[in-house]
Amino acid sequence: MTRLVSVIVPCRNERDHILPFCQSVAAQTVPDGWALEVIVADGLSDDGTRDLLTEWCRHDTRFQMIDNPGRIVSCGLNACIAQSRGEFIVRLDVHTVYASDYMAQCLATWQATGADNVGGPWRAQGGQGADLVVQRAVAAAFQSRLVAGGARSRDLAFEGEVDTVYLGSWPRQTFDRFGGFDETLVRNQDDEHNLRIHKGGGRIWQSARICSTYVPRASVGDVFRQYRQYGYWKPFVMHKHGQAASIRHLIPGLFVGALGVLLVLSVLLPGLLGVLAGTLLSLQVLLYVLAVGAISLRIARTSGPDLLPYLPAVIAAYHFGYGLGSLR
Repeated sequence: MTRLVSVIVPCRNERDHILPFCQSVAAQTVPDGWALEVIVADGLSDDGTRDLLTEWCRHDTRFQMIDNPGRIVSCGLNACIAQSRGEFIVRLDVHTVYASDYMAQCLATWQATGADNVGGPWRAQGGQGADLVVQRAVAAAFQSRLVAGGARSRDLAFEGEVDTVYLGSWPRQTFDRFGGFDETLVRNQDDEHNLRIHKGGGRIWQSARICSTYVPRASVGDVFRQYRQYGYWKPFVMHKHGQAASIRHLIPGLFVGALGVLLVLSVLLPGLLGVLAGTLLSLQVLLYVLAVGAISLRIARTSGPDLLPYLPAVIAAYHFGYGLGSLR
């Protein structure tokens, strides 16, 4: 009897990427006795994505397009899960490139560990060429545990239990036990779901054999805006569960908040108190600049010296974007 893997994909306005993505999924290998169904939840795209998907689904009946009127990722994921029939569910992202055995390795890791969610490390890679040097800097900084606060999901060699994995794949029983994704969250719905699994006694497992490559933003401004959104939505997850998934999620907001408080005090407080606040502000800025410089040098030694001029701004975009979003 053939067993079924359900691939779930939220998307919106992906005209330039949807066909290469579908081709890569269609080429996935799965173990004998398993078959794929692919459900794409389109958030009412208006750029031609729907026409391309409709045509693809007509020629490959493993693929199915459904509507996602909520337009956000969490709504799309839940719609796909409700429509799916497989005993194992794998989430994919349109902007990620997958090893040909990605599905097979997800299945093998689940069968070996019995975990409630399995996935691979979050690997970022920029494009080649002089015009994409900033994107390469964004990817190199993203991969650094010093920039990411020690997140194991950025460790390409780590094998074991973690607090979150990139994308994820689940036996259907996980959703029966812990529920679906929180549709009030525009971002961080995966972090919230993983925190729910942990608090409910479930396990999340990362395997270095589950390989994919994420293509990051290509400008400092885009990184800043992306991480400002991540930072903005993280406190909603914390409020819901009464805790942070990790202390690293609190640090950017505390850092930026301390800068703001010291700046205000240095202006408003009279005499020596104002001078003290200004001195502490200068010290905090100096220590941060030195730390970012040292981290940039370390990253450039392994990823390329041509990235060095761009790394300080990229790292600051990650930290200040997240911190300002959290405070807001």
